[in-house]
Amino acid sequence: MSTTGSVFGSLDYVLDRFSNTWSWRVTGHRAVDMVSGLVPEAWYGEKNDEAIIPDRPECVEKLRWMLERYPLEVRSKSAWTRSSSRPPPPEPPRPALSPTIPGEQFRGELLEFQKLGLDFLIKSNGNALLADEMGLGKTVQSLAYVATEKRAFPVLVVAPLVTLNNWQREIHRFLKRRSRNGRIMPDEHPSVTIIRTGRRRDLERSDFYLVNYELLHKRREDIAAAKIRTIVCDEVHNLRSVRTQKYEALRYLASRPSVSRRLGLSGTPIYNRGAEIWSITDILKPGMLGSFEEFCEYFCYINDRGRAVVLEKRREGLRRQLQEHIMLRRKKSDVLHDLKEKVRYREVIDADTGYYNRELDRIWRRMEEEQRDAKTEFFRSASYRRAIQSERVAAGMAKVPHVIGFVRNIMEIEESVVVFCHHRAIHAMLRESLREFEPSSIIGGQSDVARQEGIDAFQRGDSKMMIAGLRAGSLGINLNRARYVVFAELDWSPAIHRQAEDRLHRIGQKETVFAYYLIGNGTLDDRVADVLVDKGHEIDGILDDAAEPYDDGERARLILAQIRDRMNERSGAAPAASTSPV
Repeated sequence: MSTTGSVFGSLDYVLDRFSNTWSWRVTGHRAVDMVSGLVPEAWYGEKNDEAIIPDRPECVEKLRWMLERYPLEVRSKSAWTRSSSRPPPPEPPRPALSPTIPGEQFRGELLEFQKLGLDFLIKSNGNALLADEMGLGKTVQSLAYVATEKRAFPVLVVAPLVTLNNWQREIHRFLKRRSRNGRIMPDEHPSVTIIRTGRRRDLERSDFYLVNYELLHKRREDIAAAKIRTIVCDEVHNLRSVRTQKYEALRYLASRPSVSRRLGLSGTPIYNRGAEIWSITDILKPGMLGSFEEFCEYFCYINDRGRAVVLEKRREGLRRQLQEHIMLRRKKSDVLHDLKEKVRYREVIDADTGYYNRELDRIWRRMEEEQRDAKTEFFRSASYRRAIQSERVAAGMAKVPHVIGFVRNIMEIEESVVVFCHHRAIHAMLRESLREFEPSSIIGGQSDVARQEGIDAFQRGDSKMMIAGLRAGSLGINLNRARYVVFAELDWSPAIHRQAEDRLHRIGQKETVFAYYLIGNGTLDDRVADVLVDKGHEIDGILDDAAEPYDDGERARLILAQIRDRMNERSGAAPAASTSPV
């Protein structure tokens, strides 16, 4: 072990006066804090910044784990070489999970794998990350948990705004009310308060408080006064940045003395880059991955944009730590054997490159002028971001006519389809151009009533097309009536696309789901698609044993051939651009 550079403390072999045995002594304030959390058998030495660790194989193994990640000055080198060369004791197996029946306050039946999930939450004391793939019922498992644990109420649920009404419906559907004297009221449901304004005022007594992430910092004192016992963070990837007000507010609430359970839910806990997992674990189980600097020092490298990216050789080790200490993740292929597979395909379509290049020239000329006139770094950065956003809109506009043709033809070979786009302008053009299909719609800014009416109409079959915003339509809804999903535009985050796909690919889906990514030839789409693949491999390397398969070529090509034939019949055009897996 090198002793050069920055070290956290020192390690030497001493005769401990208290136990009269040869033991390991760790010195240094930070090192003692770290080892006291890592080795329960440790005790304080003669000084405040000393800790004594027994010279037992299981303790030495924990010290070796610590030295691999955080440098200590090893003073007793020969003793350390002798002790650390012993074969490590076998890892204690993670407690086996067994199907657990929910408490009497729960209404309904859990699937077998959901009963195992309930057992995991109980054995984790409610401080856990439930990272099952989308569509496996994380909400119902968390409700079963709070219905089973004693003294779990009141519960704070923090979730995206568009999912709050769904949470209320699920609480009413799955939970019975428990009276103050402990009696179960089977015909009643727990009280629910949805916090909808940022204005400070006392909260009335309730079993559940539901709030969206954006309001959390404004109402944190009111929520703290409610003596919350359990916090459930739905779509917990919203806490991926420690520099946000919602992260600070959640950390403040999670540290309140009344809070004993912190549960995170997300099928995509890593949204863009693997280092985001640190901030989530720091809320749910503080200190598990050390400080952010310590985490980055061992697991990450810094890329050319200054972002922390988890090293490929460390991804398996990080996944193992998460699975051992905090995370349960099941994929649909593991637990839903009757669910058909999901097929992704990248379809390169024509785009109006003349329009796109003219727009690009205009956008960048304007940006150059703004950069010249900008007086501060803030204005220069804002100008650059506007240019990137404008380029994305231009890429979408350039391929819209060809997207419309693709969707029209896919409607002729299938009953229902979901089309996702990113920008309001594209959403409006698609709705206007495809109005003969009377599409349902999901877009940001809708009322909860209008949003739910559109979803219900689509699921009943009253409308056979859904046009949805990528951000607004990828959370908290079920669109499994359709088996075709078309991405008219791309987002930079692979998590957004996976969430959108799994609005269709979930419990209740009887058919194979086909997801088509429409890439505008010669536009920004080419670069975005490459970034999605790169980020996807990093995420899969941490959360799963292997990257998700991206292709099922024969069936996808067969369907695309039918679509191309129809398009060519109408336009008399040459064969469309080539197709390749995402």
